[in-house]
Amino acid sequence: MRPLETLPPTETLEIENGLSLAPRVKLNLTIHPSLPSISKPIDEWQLKRALIDFLKTSLSVSVTVPEEDLQIRRLKDLKKRKRDEPVAHGALFIRDLGFLNGRKKSEESDNEEEDVKELEKKVLDWRRYVAEKMDGIELNLEGVKYNLSVEIPVSDDFDRMRKGWEELYAFGNRGYSRGGRQEPDTIVLRGVPSRWFAEPRVSSKPSMLVTHTIFSAFGKIRNLNVAEDDDFSKGTDEDDLDIVSGLHCKIVVQFEKYRDFYNALKVLCGRSLQKQGSRLSADYEVKWDKDGLFRNSRSQNQEKSSRMQEPAVVRYRTEAPRREPHVSQFTTNDRRRKRFKVSVHLNQ
Repeated sequence: MRPLETLPPTETLEIENGLSLAPRVKLNLTIHPSLPSISKPIDEWQLKRALIDFLKTSLSVSVTVPEEDLQIRRLKDLKKRKRDEPVAHGALFIRDLGFLNGRKKSEESDNEEEDVKELEKKVLDWRRYVAEKMDGIELNLEGVKYNLSVEIPVSDDFDRMRKGWEELYAFGNRGYSRGGRQEPDTIVLRGVPSRWFAEPRVSSKPSMLVTHTIFSAFGKIRNLNVAEDDDFSKGTDEDDLDIVSGLHCKIVVQFEKYRDFYNALKVLCGRSLQKQGSRLSADYEVKWDKDGLFRNSRSQNQEKSSRMQEPAVVRYRTEAPRREPHVSQFTTNDRRRKRFKVSVHLNQ
């Protein structure tokens, strides 16, 4: 695998087990009615057509988005909706980013890392431009007007996450100390298909061995946990009620080195997971672990282990002090009473 520092943000990265990380831009969408009191459900097909046409005609560069890359979840029961709640939400995925490369081979410099940084800035600027262009537009669907809100997901914004941990460790006491400096080292990945991390012809459940092999390509691993993640598929949409359990898994990977953690998180941001031979793109969510998942579980296990290993000692130590204070208190009080009686007898 090529050095991650020289990987352009518009290039697909091939990893282990027939998997690849394909670049894309993701934007979260929220749709509110212009008039709070609305009784008619939003037409999902009309909404998609309006947004697809906008991307084709209203940007500096025409963008064609397939209908399956525009995900809409509408609120089914408008009677339960509060006046300030949206009638639908969703996500837009723009996967063809080749037009952003721009520079010809003859114009490329000898410094690959500088070229990558320049292209990264170009991609981020264009993403911000699209988000600002779409945010706040009014959609007229069959005579009903709606307002669109657009934002960049936190899980796709590497710079925002980096600033988050820098601020946290500057004013807090979390993280591992490396040479007197606290830095994060753990990535949390949700929404990837369990079967892509399973052992073929053995099980459909995610395998620790397969997952370790895949993520070892990013660097040496200190700790790893993988488990089914049914909560990822749950939402407010009625269509979510028939979700089959075990489809997705949650992966928590802790790296030995901060540099490996940094490069892996940067590559995972702004990409989707794809599998050779499959047309599915897994649009996962990724974040850095600010809760200390491995440290908390380790301390809990140590506490539980100590309680299991020393039950007799604990009972002995709790019983012995109960008798000692009682004996000591009785002896002291008895002596004090005796001295008091003697003193009174002498005075008489």
